[in-house]
Amino acid sequence: MAMTDPLGDMLTRIRNGQQAKKDSVLTPASKLRANVLEVLQREGYIRGFTEDASGKHPALRIELKYFEGEPAIKHVARVSKPGRRVYSGSKELPTIRNGLGITIVSTPRGVLSDAEARTQNVGGEVLAEVF
Repeated sequence: MAMTDPLGDMLTRIRNGQQAKKDSVLTPASKLRANVLEVLQREGYIRGFTEDASGKHPALRIELKYFEGEPAIKHVARVSKPGRRVYSGSKELPTIRNGLGITIVSTPRGVLSDAEARTQNVGGEVLAEVF
């Protein structure tokens, strides 16, 4: 059976891996997932990610980040879902926890955090919120 929300699946794997105190988690590889992981790495929510071609299909190994035994990501949620897409202009991008969290946005200039999208004055599909 085909997966209907691959990005939501990746975010759930990250959430479950951090609850289980794993060092890393695997998720199937795609360009969108890699771009979202680049944003999470730039913003300091994960240590990094690498391509893992050891299996039958290409995968991404996500190195999770902890601070004093607590996960760096307290909350991760999918905003725009396959049944309900959410779009926002650059001026209306939501702020998470008064700027302590980030919103991941898919824009014509690539996948960006909300702060990067505001500085480049672009809007787009609001993919997820993280804090």
